[in-house]
Amino acid sequence: MSDVNEVPDDELLRRHLVGDHEAFGELFRRHRERLWAVALRTLGHPEDAADALQDAMISAYRAAGRFRGDSAVTTWLHRIVVNACLDRVRRNKVRAAQPLPEGGPEPVSTEGDPSKVATNMAVEEALNALPFDQRAALVLVDMMGYPVSETGRILDVPEGTVKSRCARGRTRLAELLGHLRNPDADPVVPSTSPRADRRGESGT
Repeated sequence: MSDVNEVPDDELLRRHLVGDHEAFGELFRRHRERLWAVALRTLGHPEDAADALQDAMISAYRAAGRFRGDSAVTTWLHRIVVNACLDRVRRNKVRAAQPLPEGGPEPVSTEGDPSKVATNMAVEEALNALPFDQRAALVLVDMMGYPVSETGRILDVPEGTVKSRCARGRTRLAELLGHLRNPDADPVVPSTSPRADRRGESGT
């Protein structure tokens, strides 16, 4: 039998479906780090990210038989994680708008520099103020480095929609974070009103 580390993702999923009790666990361990990063950066709160990731993996475990094979297994897993994050935002609007606590997992090391900590928290707060669709696109493209085409498959939208969401998100982030480039400027207070969320969700 081949080393499990050499088994392709789709084969692990097939083995899971025929009763291999170790296959799905290996699939999750293989991609856990990046799936966790997507959840954390999208939600901005470690507890919510952990809950969303757990919900997503339970959904993937149960829905494995519905995987059609028209995308990579990783794309399918990322899509389930993003959907779980959206569900978490809908259930917990207040928590989703909070910045990442200083003590939580940090994607970039601050090495104890207070100014870097403050900057990271400001970026997280601004990111979390964006409508979810823009936030998810920016996390995948700008923070995780996924190509626009792959992001479109994950979010199940056309590439043009991904580009549009990223462009609008970057423009808004520039407004919210302008005070970091110009310390004399007053920071823009992020809007978390339902109206702002509806505008983002209704656009392409």
